[in-house]
Amino acid sequence: MLVDSHCHLDFPDFADEIDQVVARAEAAGVGRMVTISTLVKRVEALQAIAERFPNVYFSVGTHPNQADEEDGLPAERLVELTMHPKAVALGEAGLDYFYTKASREAQERGFRTHIAAARTTGLPLVIHTRDADDDCQRILEEEVAKGPFKAVLHCYTGGLTLAMRAVELGLHVSFTGILTFKSSQAIRDIAAALPSDRIMVETDAPFLAPGKFRGKRNEPSYVVETAKVLAETRGVSLAEISNQTTENFFRLFDKVPRPDAAAA
Repeated sequence: MLVDSHCHLDFPDFADEIDQVVARAEAAGVGRMVTISTLVKRVEALQAIAERFPNVYFSVGTHPNQADEEDGLPAERLVELTMHPKAVALGEAGLDYFYTKASREAQERGFRTHIAAARTTGLPLVIHTRDADDDCQRILEEEVAKGPFKAVLHCYTGGLTLAMRAVELGLHVSFTGILTFKSSQAIRDIAAALPSDRIMVETDAPFLAPGKFRGKRNEPSYVVETAKVLAETRGVSLAEISNQTTENFFRLFDKVPRPDAAAA
């Protein structure tokens, strides 16, 4: 069994065939999917998708590129929305300095607000960080000093220093199809160096299809391709990497029922 810990099933790319997309994922052995929020005001759409499919769950949060749009949203509102039984995480929130779609000040405020909500709820925060390693590390260190919280650096493309420091602070690190690109040796080196109990896989679908499908729309079933490359990178079997990343997922996203628990 594999898990797609990060996809966007509410995006228009899937509107015409979401049933088939979810079915293909399940046929490929993807037993759980988390569809990730980018705007809190659209969370009802994610909730509806999660209610429709037994193996799909959702998060609550504001992407840093939309931070200005939902600037000032209180942590209490985020906490309230996570009361839904299939809301299993906060985010994605964090910092994106590659684009200039939102002010850095609003991004940092939103990041800290989501951390506060994660701390309050005990749910993991899905962190988006791009070209912002130093500020991301600074904020994580400052916030962990205030009290622990659970989090994952999703779609990791940063440097080794941030990845290792995040692990020291108790976070996880997740990899997408970028891991499979020929130009991504630096990311593979990081993936090889991280502790086995802190790594996960995801698609970030509909974006970042792995090498075998590059140029096409990504979908949750393709997480298998990323898992294959992660296994090769770490010198283990696909079965071992599947078991390890899935166990890591359930330990971090502990509101998601394990298959045996769901059957019971």
